[in-house]
Amino acid sequence: MRDAPSARTLLDWYDANARTMPWRISPRDRSGGMRPDPYRVWLSEVMLQQTTVAAVRAYFMKFTELWPTVNSLAAAEDSTVMAEWAGLGYYARARNLLKCARVVAQEHGGRFPETRDELMKLPGIGPYTASAIAAIAFDEPATVVDGNVERVMARIHAVETPLPSAKPELTRLAEALTPGDRPGDYAQAVMDLGATICTTRSPACGICPWMRCCAARMLGTAKELPKKTPKKAKPVRLGLVYVARRDDGAWLLETRPETGLLGGMLGWPGTDWEEKLPEESPPISAEWTDPGVEVRHTFTHFHLRLALRLACTPVDTGTTRGTFVPSAEFRPSALPTVMRKVYEMVVTDGRLVERSSTQRL
Repeated sequence: MRDAPSARTLLDWYDANARTMPWRISPRDRSGGMRPDPYRVWLSEVMLQQTTVAAVRAYFMKFTELWPTVNSLAAAEDSTVMAEWAGLGYYARARNLLKCARVVAQEHGGRFPETRDELMKLPGIGPYTASAIAAIAFDEPATVVDGNVERVMARIHAVETPLPSAKPELTRLAEALTPGDRPGDYAQAVMDLGATICTTRSPACGICPWMRCCAARMLGTAKELPKKTPKKAKPVRLGLVYVARRDDGAWLLETRPETGLLGGMLGWPGTDWEEKLPEESPPISAEWTDPGVEVRHTFTHFHLRLALRLACTPVDTGTTRGTFVPSAEFRPSALPTVMRKVYEMVVTDGRLVERSSTQRL
């Protein structure tokens, strides 16, 4: 007979094994009266959506250095925040980040609401993020369910139903274990368990604090769970991207529309992304060349292939689409990943055109 999973057992394990995070208050400090900053909890949770801890650390440190409070973030320029977010992906998060910060600053006096229900009324905060903030920052016994928690619950209870159909059942099982005492530490403990021991491919069952209550371990099926419904093959979309540089070194760039993928981000002018290669649609009149190369990038729901078009133009070239950004002001790091790939292709590919012996693209 297997033991029943105990929140107390997991909390004891967490007290000794909690991961160190720049946004986290350790269980020892928390027991000594130190409270988490809701702003840092919120910021980290938004950044961590569909992104790894390793990728988020540097961004979190930079953001909190530039904007240490929700009020300072709310007062920041949109373009500056979007540029600092570049490379982290899922750019709607950055737009919602600003919207939420401004609502908290303007309508809540710079203080985050303390309950899950009130937090869900803020822009960009859904059930998961609201639960995480409520539990971690305010010790509300809200149930936090991410991919790590789903995996732990599926194995502890040997849930055979594949994801995503199993989500409601796994959430109910997680709710049944959420304690009224130290719910914030408990939420982080389950996530740490999934991230460090109950991992996807090689769970370390022999050192798991819940090994005696894990039904999947007893059945020998831990590595097979949670099951997942096979994903459909991602479609491929095609587009053209236009890279122009003036003789004085300025690059032609534009800010993408607020809605849609990469909304509000800086990038190279281009066509829509479609099933078939779109018609040529250059942003300015110039002698465009086709270097015969393309940039490939994968988004959540499709693969993208962008064919390059290149041009060198005189200093007096005008434009009705985009802006020529002086070389000294241009930061490739401010570009989203796919646009940065375009830049790297342009500056490293020896086949690309040059206007003169001294001025290369």
